[in-house]
Amino acid sequence: MAQTHKTVKDYIRTIVDFPHEGIMFRDVTTLFADPRGFRMAVDQMLHPYAGRRIDKVVGLEARGFILGGAVAHQLGTGFVPIRKKGKLPHTTISQEYQLEYGEAIVEIHDDAIEAGETILLVDDLLATGGTAEAGIKLVERLGGQIVGCAFVVDLPELGGRKRLEGMGMDVHALCAFEGL
Repeated sequence: MAQTHKTVKDYIRTIVDFPHEGIMFRDVTTLFADPRGFRMAVDQMLHPYAGRRIDKVVGLEARGFILGGAVAHQLGTGFVPIRKKGKLPHTTISQEYQLEYGEAIVEIHDDAIEAGETILLVDDLLATGGTAEAGIKLVERLGGQIVGCAFVVDLPELGGRKRLEGMGMDVHALCAFEGL
């Protein structure tokens, strides 16, 4: 009997009506909990960038920390977190961005990236692209050069990929889900 091979998408749980009615929440914690699924995701995230110079991996809070740390480890490079305002202990620079209802601010340590360093930006999910765009702007303000943006899930209907590609970014996502 032939054995079927799971894809990254197969490990992701969908939770209906979370956090609001009408939302289909794509839960990657089930992917992280499975050793084969997690390894598959990390390997596939870094594959397009293998052989390219990457000085640091930047992860967006919070699931981007889990993925970004693992990707940085596999690439043998450093990891830099981009966090919500007020969470980093040293001198930071900030970037505001729009949420569905209001705005938020993310920060990075002002000495986390040196001018000219090449950066891979990592997060679990690409929706509208607002958080990723804020992260890109922070990296660029420090003189870093983004070589790519890697995500596990793309929600194409929300336009994040088009937004980032419109900024000249190389966008890689392991799978896509239709709908919100």
